[in-house]
Amino acid sequence: MSVAFRRESDDEHLEPKFELPIPPGPNLVTERGLALIAARVEALEAELAGLSDETEIKRVKRDLRYWRTRQATAQVMPPPVGAAVAFGSTVSFRLNGKERTVTLVGDDEADPAAGLLSFTAPLSRALLSAEVGDELDFGGKDGAIAVIDVKA
Repeated sequence: MSVAFRRESDDEHLEPKFELPIPPGPNLVTERGLALIAARVEALEAELAGLSDETEIKRVKRDLRYWRTRQATAQVMPPPVGAAVAFGSTVSFRLNGKERTVTLVGDDEADPAAGLLSFTAPLSRALLSAEVGDELDFGGKDGAIAVIDVKA
C-alpha cells in the first residue's frame, strides 16, 4: 500500500530507531576522556529530568545507555612513557609535505579538527610504536610519514 493511503496515525512507515553503535575493541580512554564521558552522562541525566515529550525522552534514554556503557567499560590508560608513540602521545609528523601534530586518544574523545585522533584511526595505527626519525608507509606510499617529535 502506498504511503499516500495511510492515516497520519500509522507509525509503521517511520524509520526505526536503533541503539547507538558501540565501537569495537577495548574502550581505552585518557583521564580527560573519562571526565568527558562522566560530564556527558551527567548532562543527559539532567536533560532527562526536565523532559515531558515521549520522543525526546526515548532519544535521551538511548543516548544515556550508550554513554553509561562507555563509562562502565572505560579503561584509563597510564600516560605514555618512552620515546615510542603510544596511546596518549602527542606526535608531530610530516605527511605529504605538510607538518601536523596529533594526540592519540580514545574513540569518544577524538576530534580530528582539534588534533585529537582516535587510536583506532588508520593514521594512528600507522604511527603507533614509531620513534623520532622513523619514516612510515601510509596510504600505499613508502615513507609517506616522517616522525618529527613524540611527547608523552
